[in-house]
Amino acid sequence: MNDDKFLDHVTVRLAALPSVHAVTLGGSRAQGTHAPDSDWDMALYYRGDFDPDDLRAVGWDGEASDIGGWGGGVFNGGGWFSVDGRRVDVHYRDLDVVEHELAECREGRFHWEPLMFHLAGIPSYLVVAELALNEVLSGSLPRPSYPEALRAAAPPMWRDRAAMTLGYARSAYVRRGQATEVAGALAVAAVQTAHAVLSARGEWVTNEKRLLERADLRGVDAIVAGLRPDAENLTRAVTEAERLFTEAS
Repeated sequence: MNDDKFLDHVTVRLAALPSVHAVTLGGSRAQGTHAPDSDWDMALYYRGDFDPDDLRAVGWDGEASDIGGWGGGVFNGGGWFSVDGRRVDVHYRDLDVVEHELAECREGRFHWEPLMFHLAGIPSYLVVAELALNEVLSGSLPRPSYPEALRAAAPPMWRDRAAMTLGYARSAYVRRGQATEVAGALAVAAVQTAHAVLSARGEWVTNEKRLLERADLRGVDAIVAGLRPDAENLTRAVTEAERLFTEAS
């Protein structure tokens, strides 16, 4: 199958599952930044109860998590599959949760959640960002703009987290010469700052993969590369990072 026929095939199978109201294409393929071997990121939006066994019964090679199998919260599970030789990720999206988070972020309210493979975790408005950026293939979904209330509320929260991350690194790791721990703190604080920068601009974020580039924070690489396990070096690195992050906009 060519890509168009492949996408139609996957969409039809997902849309036919019980409780599914919409199917979208996300990730790099929805945004036109994909490579030929990029994964196909799909999301199925369900209302009420969704049984992952129905997805497993489609018969694709791979595995599907239970609901909440990826830690719960707004990013509540999914599966990894091989379909016609292509890698396909399928994400579960509870429409009741998505609509709640849409209403919340329009009022400037959101919360933070940990998520595997995300250095800084995710904001609950990630599922709203997906509505804004993903391509709807079946069904209908809202296409929200970036709320002004969220632009006001999100940046200070993310900047406070970045400041606390660096502050803890300075007090707990620097004096002990713990370069690895400082490197981790710099990475987390950089991503937190990038979230602050992008939210202040009113730009949606769905993952961290290109977040530092988008926020013009790749300069942190040089700081991390220069780390050595001594207090003087680490103090200077944290100070340079604080300066870089403060100036980011």
